[in-house]
Amino acid sequence: MYRARSDGPPASTRQETEAGRPVPAVTMRLCHGVNATLNWRAFAEGPRREQLWRRLRELETRVVRILVFDPRGPDLMGAWETFTPFVEAVLRSGAVPMVTFAQFEPPYDDPRAVRGYATRCTEIVQRCLDRWGGESVREWYWCVWNQPNSEWVSAGMTFELYRRIYEETASQLLSHLGPHLMGRRPRIGGPAVDGFQPFWHDWVWRFVHELDNALVGFVAWHRYGDWREPGAWGAPAEEAIFRSLLLARTAEYQSRALCVSRWVQGHGIQNICGEWNAHSHHEARVSRRFNQTTFGAAYGASTLLHLARGGADLELFWSATDDGGPFGLMVGAGNPTPGFHVRRLFAHHVRHGDRLSFPLGPDYHDLDLVVAHGSGGRWSAPSLIGSACRRAVAGSRSSAARAVRGSSRRSSRGAWSSGATASPW
Repeated sequence: MYRARSDGPPASTRQETEAGRPVPAVTMRLCHGVNATLNWRAFAEGPRREQLWRRLRELETRVVRILVFDPRGPDLMGAWETFTPFVEAVLRSGAVPMVTFAQFEPPYDDPRAVRGYATRCTEIVQRCLDRWGGESVREWYWCVWNQPNSEWVSAGMTFELYRRIYEETASQLLSHLGPHLMGRRPRIGGPAVDGFQPFWHDWVWRFVHELDNALVGFVAWHRYGDWREPGAWGAPAEEAIFRSLLLARTAEYQSRALCVSRWVQGHGIQNICGEWNAHSHHEARVSRRFNQTTFGAAYGASTLLHLARGGADLELFWSATDDGGPFGLMVGAGNPTPGFHVRRLFAHHVRHGDRLSFPLGPDYHDLDLVVAHGSGGRWSAPSLIGSACRRAVAGSRSSAARAVRGSSRRSSRGAWSSGATASPW
């Protein structure tokens, strides 16, 4: 990662490859957020909570996702007093909540169950309006359901059933939020689809094109590198091959983000990657070495570049913290993992609204470079060194560190200063 003075970038960062093929520039739309359902009590009320909030502010965290109606989250209906400090913690970290109403028990086609779910969701929105006021709450996100397309989570759910649940719930939410929106689009959305499932894209396309868009402010989708233990369920048993496969598939964040961006274009709907990490296996012995290590940092750097290039509006990492688990950006009392440092560097140097160019183009396979052009002549150029990423599959700390930092150079206009060039490890 490096940053120049305001005399402009080197001439070599023009918008064409040496072969003369143009490389499209994009506006940086990506905002950053995290999931905070895991270890939520420590985040809301723990003795080191203020350190966790400060860490999230360092990451320019805009949104913190909260799962409710889920055994991992607070009990809103039975113990509202546990939810209030959770939301206060989100606000004090400089973010707004995305409250995700996870699910209700089947049958999903029972009209009384659907009305009861919609009513519970609406009661929560109203209590938030009463507690924090419409001017604040209108900026929050409200997600209807979590992974409705997954047989593991929502067995028996179809899109037709989900559409009915969504329309009834979103209509009730909008009736309460509407008077406070002042012409703003409601930040109500879904379906938070599981990206491992076949035909996940059908759910997203139908969500955008078959629902009344007056009820839709965002569409959310999830993506992880893999869920399988190496050697199980057809996954490569050799560690190096498995890691190479994970890194190679980070390009799918870009292709999926681009696909969704095309579908929502002209609809005024935000494109949100609602959960992501390198590995989703719940056992630490399987996934920690892919998520909370320098390998995970290299994976994260590549993912952020691809999401930005694909035009995603918001990414929500899983997870901010995880008490002893394999997913947290921070461990213990807020100690950062290598992935935390990557996110901080990216957030500080590739900012929302910057004009992003990719000067090396598709001909370069060993270096992924993005130049961020900001206001006042500011520019920065974080690079992801592909060959170093590939060496990182062997678990080398130095290789992975090189994979997510830039190097000092000199422009044709004279010397310029490097910023944040030191390895974060």
